[in-house]
Amino acid sequence: MPTVTLPFGPSHVDVELPEGAHVVPAAGAPRGDATIDPGEAARAALARPLGMPRIGELVRPGSRVLVAFDDPTVGARAPVREPVIRAVIDELRAAGVADGDVRFICANALHRKWTREELGATISPALAAEMGDRLTCHDAEDATNLVYFGATSSGYDVEVHRALVEADLAVYVNNGYHLGFNGGWKSVCVGLSTWRSIRWTHNPDGMSMSVHENRMHRVYDEMGEHLERRMAKRVFKVETLNAGANRALGVWAGGVGETRAAAVEHIAAASQPRRSAVAEKADIVVYGVPDWSPYATFARMNPILYLISSGLGYLGGYIEALGKPGCSVVLATPCPDDWDMEHHPSYREVWDRVLPELRDPYEISRRYEDEFVHSPAYIERYRFGVAFHPVHAILATHPLKRLKHAARVYVAGALDPAVPAHLGFIATPTVEAAVAEARKLHGPDATVVCIDHSALARAQVG
Repeated sequence: MPTVTLPFGPSHVDVELPEGAHVVPAAGAPRGDATIDPGEAARAALARPLGMPRIGELVRPGSRVLVAFDDPTVGARAPVREPVIRAVIDELRAAGVADGDVRFICANALHRKWTREELGATISPALAAEMGDRLTCHDAEDATNLVYFGATSSGYDVEVHRALVEADLAVYVNNGYHLGFNGGWKSVCVGLSTWRSIRWTHNPDGMSMSVHENRMHRVYDEMGEHLERRMAKRVFKVETLNAGANRALGVWAGGVGETRAAAVEHIAAASQPRRSAVAEKADIVVYGVPDWSPYATFARMNPILYLISSGLGYLGGYIEALGKPGCSVVLATPCPDDWDMEHHPSYREVWDRVLPELRDPYEISRRYEDEFVHSPAYIERYRFGVAFHPVHAILATHPLKRLKHAARVYVAGALDPAVPAHLGFIATPTVEAAVAEARKLHGPDATVVCIDHSALARAQVG
């Protein structure tokens, strides 16, 4: 019988699968050995921007410039981020822009604000020190620093940070892709925006990781076109495609649409469609959940992140892609009953009060979204502490929609069986036991597919 090693929280577990089981390597971080020096690649891209003039032609001495960048939830750290941002700074200096006229914003959207030490670890301590008090985090609740540009032709609200509007040039440095999820106008229309805009895509049906024909990015493209039209100026973008935290595969500079198109073309050429991984969809889908979530960067995991956000969300795309309707899903994770109340305070309330009553993410959003969006106590902790915006805990329940496709979820290896039971999931001591239980329902000839996410987990953390 085939044996596979699966991520299992902070460690790994060896699993013996039934004969005939398919083991599929996970997609996500682009594959490829042709890594490049990110600084050199950024300088080359900035010298030949796509669809826009070079930065030096867009600014002059005295110009006010905003340089925004992805927050630490995006995997790449200082070895990639620092040289790319420094390449932008060098372009500005060469054009005569004084350092004091350049402002830096971490585009954290509804994610938490980050400490100086965390930002230093992300872009390098030296670079963060040079930025000084010119480096800040976005605040999606600070009305004095927000500008509303009305709605697009489809009715999508567009609201962004005032610094983007008032700058003579805004440069956004994107630091990574997960399939087709990141980049493009998502960086600006989410990262530097508010719930008023973000709500149009952050719903159970709005998010997409598709590389081709991404419905989520169609919304962002409309928002971005509306924004540039209303501002009467373009946003300059630097897109970075990484293979893990320390290696770059490509860098493109220029217009937002042009750079995303180039990055997506590279991803499409290097990625195998998930649905083509096996010839026939399986009855049982198996994978491990590592001790990783973008939302646990510099923080701790919690049961919602383990079982829903990462378990069914970021790692769960294969459920529909490779599992039959009514399939069984087996997650290998210890999912400890541990809560980081400094960074995820609203998550615990959703776990204790909302999820015992509701498992339907559409109904959860309908009944609880507004309450959490406007929670004064939690918003105070978002604005002046390091807590995620309260509505983020509601957004983290959206992957429960996969339960419309999967009939049941087994959680193998839970330290406390009551944790998965809280969601109506079935606790088993091992993956082998879970597969055996599922085969009682699907039949002894039930087909099994196992997704190996270990390479993706390693890429996300470096």
